[in-house]
Amino acid sequence: MTLALNDDQLTEDGLGVATPGGQILLIACGALAHEILAIKRANGWDHMVLQCLPAKYHLYPEKIVDAVEETVLKTRDIYEQVFIVYADCGTGGLLEAKCAELGVEMVPGPHCYSFFEGNDTFAEHDDEITAFYLTDFLVKQFDAFVWKPMGLDKHPELRDMMFGNYTKLVYQAQTKNEALETKARACADRLGLDYEYRFTGYGDLANVLKEKSAST
Repeated sequence: MTLALNDDQLTEDGLGVATPGGQILLIACGALAHEILAIKRANGWDHMVLQCLPAKYHLYPEKIVDAVEETVLKTRDIYEQVFIVYADCGTGGLLEAKCAELGVEMVPGPHCYSFFEGNDTFAEHDDEITAFYLTDFLVKQFDAFVWKPMGLDKHPELRDMMFGNYTKLVYQAQTKNEALETKARACADRLGLDYEYRFTGYGDLANVLKEKSAST
C-alpha cells in the first residue's frame, strides 16, 4: 500500500516512521520524502525505513544539525545503520562535522539541487551563481517556502530588491508532470525571472541509496 503524504505536514512536522523495524534508518529532509519512498518502492527495499525532519528547516539550516543529532541519538540503538539523507544544505560544513562525530554517513554534495542533478554535472554549471532553483516539492510548496517567508505576500514590491541579482529560475523536475511544470513557469513569472526546465529524475540520490541498501 502506498503511503499518502501531506506536503503541508512534511513541511511543518516531517514524517515519523510508519512501521518500526528494518535494518537501516534513513533520517531525511521532509522535502525528499516523496522521492525516497518512490525509490524504496521501485527497488523493494523493505529493510530501509524513513523518518523525516520538517522540511521547513530548509529555511533555517542552523536547526538541521541539532535536529539530526537528537534524532540519531534517539534511534541509533534500534537500527543496524543510520544514514543521513541531507547534503550540507547551508550548514557551512557543520552537519558533516556532526555526522563524523556521531559516526554516521550522509549524502555527499553541497545541497539537494546538486545531488538531484548529479554532483559532477551540477559542478559544471559554473555560470549559475544567479540561478534560483526549485524541485518538485518546492514548486508545490512555493508559497510556504518562498513567497510568504520573504514577506512577498504582504509586500510584493520587495520582489525586485530580493531577486534583483538572480537571472533565471531553474526547475529541476524529479517527475514528468505538466501541472508542476506550469506552476514552476508561473513561479518564475512571479519572481520576474527567466525560466529553465531540467528533468533530473532522482540523480545521485538513487545511486547513494542503492549503495547504502547493499551495505547491510
